[in-house]
Amino acid sequence: MLLEDYRNERLRKLQEIRERGIDPYPSVSHRTTQISEILDKFDEKKGQEVSVAGRITAIRSFGKLVFIKLRDYTGEIQIFMRVVPEETPEKMFGAKDIKLLDTGDFIEATGVVDKTQTGEISVFSNFVKLLTKSLRPLPQQFTNKEERYRRRYVDMNVNPEVRERLVRRSKFWQATRDFMNSHGFIEINIPVLEHTTGGADAEPFVTHMNALDEDFYLRISHELPLKRLLGGGFEKVYDIGPRFRNEGVDDEHLPEHIAFEAYAAYENYEDGMKFYEEMIKYVCRETWGALQFNVGGFEINLDCEWPRYKYADLLREKYDVDVFNPDREQLIKVLLDKWDTKDLKREDFMKKLENTTTPHLIDDVWKLIRKTSAGPYWVIEEPLSLSPLAKKSSENPLVTERFHPVIAGTEMGNGFSELNDPLDQLERFKEQQAARDAGDAEAQMLDMDFVEMLEYGMPPACGWGNSERNFWLLEGVPGREAVPFPTMRRAEGE
Repeated sequence: MLLEDYRNERLRKLQEIRERGIDPYPSVSHRTTQISEILDKFDEKKGQEVSVAGRITAIRSFGKLVFIKLRDYTGEIQIFMRVVPEETPEKMFGAKDIKLLDTGDFIEATGVVDKTQTGEISVFSNFVKLLTKSLRPLPQQFTNKEERYRRRYVDMNVNPEVRERLVRRSKFWQATRDFMNSHGFIEINIPVLEHTTGGADAEPFVTHMNALDEDFYLRISHELPLKRLLGGGFEKVYDIGPRFRNEGVDDEHLPEHIAFEAYAAYENYEDGMKFYEEMIKYVCRETWGALQFNVGGFEINLDCEWPRYKYADLLREKYDVDVFNPDREQLIKVLLDKWDTKDLKREDFMKKLENTTTPHLIDDVWKLIRKTSAGPYWVIEEPLSLSPLAKKSSENPLVTERFHPVIAGTEMGNGFSELNDPLDQLERFKEQQAARDAGDAEAQMLDMDFVEMLEYGMPPACGWGNSERNFWLLEGVPGREAVPFPTMRRAEGE
């Protein structure tokens, strides 16, 4: 039978229900008990009258007996019905009316908790109330990724592990909040729309505000507004919320995603590494109850003190690259040697490399190392050219007090001692703006208001940021599997 035929049959039932004077979409439910309460506390609930509500997942009829499987958010239970001589109460459905109900309908059942002869916990109810008439049947299987992502509400019903993953995603962010709040941080939500966007190397989205008749950027980072709060007198602040980067979609990147950034005054990157190593471990315990993971073929054990490696040392040891006196031809050769036929054609890849700035070539070579690293470890002291917002090292002015945790082939965060010298910051912004003017769409913009804030004075501080990519990674799924409604290309005909 085609979907249209199923829908037409359900529309016929809907009409019959309405002709009986029953509202198939009432606004009131009198549910008293979640299903899990009955299953977990059967001895306590046995013999008690309860009202449960949920979606019908199965209906079986045997003569005068009807068995309905009912599922709510917390679990699934059987509703046991039998045909009885008494008249069906107004606006209710008895066992003899069961043909008007379908899988997918939402109902409410009031009855006594007990077990059937086969030992199954059930609610014995002679009459049920319709709460929502479903016009489309849920599929038995739902495996096509394109369809699953477009109709996530169906996906969550057919594949309950998707819903369970989203619960863990919520725990992941709640654990982050709990950890930060318990250490004296204050969550302050900052603007999403910005005249000048910065804090990361990323191409922004642009939108227009009619009220002001001006274009705005959607933020690519939380960084600069949060640091303005430090200049305003706050000492420990953070924000968790969406950010937008106009980049490609792959297993590790979604243009819209949730991110977290935090800033602590009177701390530096040494303090940050200790603090955020503790935070990551706490969040993992609260979310997954574990510190050991198998991710992408990497065996990861976070339950240790993470070693530290200098960025320049790693590139020199692996590829003999000098990040302080870079040779463009050498960098391009390293990257060409690792060219993958699954990527761009070789000539297109070569053209892309020739148009890439030297600092970005260095970073691309670093990513070759990172992708093969199980970790956990901290990579520290990134070159100045790659860190326009980080403070220079007091021991080596060519590097910054910056740190990344590397776990399972990816950087699971970014932190540094914040640059608070306004003149140094202005010069770095000018370098970034020049690169932007020369065609680098991901270079940062010159933000004179931020420089002005620094001229009033911002205390020394440590900043940190990580995105929900950490969650995707440790779940072992690509980004679109781990968000509720992934952005998709508009379907044909929409």
